[in-house]
Amino acid sequence: MNISLILQLPFTQEGGWQQLRRERPSLNALILRVVLPLSLLPPVMLHYAIYRHGDALLPGLADRPWAIIAPALFTAELLTFLVMGWLIHGVARAHRLRLSHRAAYFLAAMAPLPLWFSSLTLFVPDMVFIVCGVLLAMMLSCGLVYHGLQALAEREEDDVMVMSATYTVMAFGLMAWGILLALVWAL
Repeated sequence: MNISLILQLPFTQEGGWQQLRRERPSLNALILRVVLPLSLLPPVMLHYAIYRHGDALLPGLADRPWAIIAPALFTAELLTFLVMGWLIHGVARAHRLRLSHRAAYFLAAMAPLPLWFSSLTLFVPDMVFIVCGVLLAMMLSCGLVYHGLQALAEREEDDVMVMSATYTVMAFGLMAWGILLALVWAL
């Protein structure tokens, strides 16, 4: 798949989603090639930012036990992927969308891509830049869930159920993200 099709994923149910639906990557390949390596990105970038920028981001941030927090964050991200796949499948069923378990986990792997890549904003020691990058990533992630559900679920022509399912999935996703941040802050 070329990069232009990947960049279309948050904005349309056509193009990239249809090609991904035809190619059907296996769940194991998805986990090994996407979820595991990209789940490492936020803890590594956080570790980098703390030691490179220190307290320039937030006072007292460098004093936290990052040797414990980074692996805990990585583990929590992997668990979140598993829970979100299960949740997406359940929410789709509750909204009368026929979505296979495989498609639900595929969507659970695709939806956090912008959030994982938003951790690259930690190269810049500016909290406004970082927050803007995360907010943009959240919007793109919402687009991935919505258009992914449109493309992967068998549904009626009415998109109200897809929108409602997207809101539910994103609400749970934001709660999971908040829990991850609370975990980082609590340790």
